Amino acid sequence: MAVPSVYAAEMFNSQSPWMLGDWNGKRTALQQQGYDFSFSYTGEMATLLDAKSASDHGTEYADQFAVGAHFDLNKILGWQYTEAQINITQRNGRSLSQTSDALNGHLSSTQEVWGRGQTWRLTDFWIKKQFFDQKLDIKVGRFGEGEDFNSFDCDFQNLALCGSQVGNWVGDQWYNWPVSQWAVRAKYQLRPDLYTQVGVYEYNPENLKRSQGFNLSTDGSEGAIIPAEIVWTPKLGLDQLSGEYRLGYYYSTADALDINTISQTSHKHGMWVVAKQQLTTHQGDAKRGLTGFVNLTVHDSNTNQVGNMQNIGLAYTGLMDTRPQDQLAFGVARIRMNDDLNDGRSEEYDAEVYYGLHANNWLTIRPNIQYIRHVGAYKDGENVWVGGIKLQTVF
Repeated sequence: MAVPSVYAAEMFNSQSPWMLGDWNGKRTALQQQGYDFSFSYTGEMATLLDAKSASDHGTEYADQFAVGAHFDLNKILGWQYTEAQINITQRNGRSLSQTSDALNGHLSSTQEVWGRGQTWRLTDFWIKKQFFDQKLDIKVGRFGEGEDFNSFDCDFQNLALCGSQVGNWVGDQWYNWPVSQWAVRAKYQLRPDLYTQVGVYEYNPENLKRSQGFNLSTDGSEGAIIPAEIVWTPKLGLDQLSGEYRLGYYYSTADALDINTISQTSHKHGMWVVAKQQLTTHQGDAKRGLTGFVNLTVHDSNTNQVGNMQNIGLAYTGLMDTRPQDQLAFGVARIRMNDDLNDGRSEEYDAEVYYGLHANNWLTIRPNIQYIRHVGAYKDGENVWVGGIKLQTVF
């Protein structure tokens, strides 16, 4: 079988989806046989530009390597509608939010790629299969909640605008990437544009330890997180503009300290709403145009320090005809502390604007400016300007 020239590209070919090319056509040949290998890198730099009171102007860099493989088990073993995934990650570096005096107590993070221990981890190790004319999808193994529930893009560098927001504010029990735990997720396709799903995820604090990045044991398990969600993916209007709308709820069977009584235990629970909708096309090109998004999470006042959060933003892809894959985006997030804490904290605001430079098909560079108001949710807290650069590449 002939291999298309775009996929037989040499190393550093700008039209190739991979920096290292197609391995003389072998990579595409392996994909056709059911083996899809991946190797990616994310690096994030942040530097303090200005602050209301603090005078330090530090700079930090954090990054992540991810190597993995996806297996089409129908092609490999003849198991119909069955696939598997393995991902291993390594995180390095430091976060400006952790080292700068101006950002002391920062609720979010100026570098979302930092956190959960700068170490090697088995992030994905799962298998899934479809049943009943592919309407029922069962996924079993090790993975994080945010891969399937409360999912959202991670193009921004500020954590409050990136990825599953429940995991950012209930992080003591809900573990997002790169932490994994034993889990099962069942999804049912009600109609082509509507599905519902439910999951059960082991809650095991041992999984957070740097020394337990490849932990497969259930020793230390303290309960389970049970999320449920309904997802609508419409195509709206004459231009068939793509959208994704998520409504979900989570409940934890694990004990948590009751903030109000201190001595009693309770159980975490909460809900979320995610909406992302393309609003326009660019001269009829559906790959270009304006997209808007909104995220909302609400958490119980008995156990959670963050009471609720919201973010909202806009992104325009292909603003210039000469740069049809570049993206200009702006977002702002509000993180509201639990009023029952009575510790003088109220709300923190995190905003970011970035320009996503599509350098080629395997490299995107996003210079950004962030503004954090009332760091730590203190009304008299620092107001900080941060400059950043986020780069993502696929090897």
